[in-house]
Amino acid sequence: MQELYNTLIDSYLEDNIGIASSVVSESLATGLKENLLLLFDLHKLEQAGTGNDQRNHVDKTVRGDEISWLDRHKGNIHENRFFELVDGFILFLNTTCYTGINDFEFHYARYEKGSFYSKHKDQFQNNNSRQFSMILYLNPDWDEKDGGELSIQTSQGIRRISPSHGKIVFFKSAEMVHEVLPTNKARLSITGWLKTNPY
Repeated sequence: MQELYNTLIDSYLEDNIGIASSVVSESLATGLKENLLLLFDLHKLEQAGTGNDQRNHVDKTVRGDEISWLDRHKGNIHENRFFELVDGFILFLNTTCYTGINDFEFHYARYEKGSFYSKHKDQFQNNNSRQFSMILYLNPDWDEKDGGELSIQTSQGIRRISPSHGKIVFFKSAEMVHEVLPTNKARLSITGWLKTNPY
């Protein structure tokens, strides 16, 4: 697993965006995708907003995904395997890069056809605990015509990343302006943040 973590970090060092396509197994990615589809079928996804706490604001002209938070205490086998992967990556970051990460949060996200998320950063104005953003895509057979790319502004220009199945993307939450481009079919992911204590 350390070799896979190295892949994420090595690509991150190139242009501040870590990308790896083989960090999670096919069985884990499929299990998480099925969890998300079941939540959708049971109407347990909620419209996502922007901001936090009392500042949370729902506006589908800005952000169109529906979400449900992952919870280690639910005892779901696929979610717990994912948490083990994240725990291992945090240990790797803290021992090799001295990042001081001590917490994380992740949610399922489903974008309906035609939805998007306009340009933003992942750091709250009133809370700077989010240090790194991390996304796992759950979209088998995704094609270029399906849209829904993650578009990130880098010092070299705009980089577009396809949300293909099993791919993980990793970047600094407070630094990278990004958006989800309009998707032409339902687009599935797990999105979250590696966190420190606010300072």
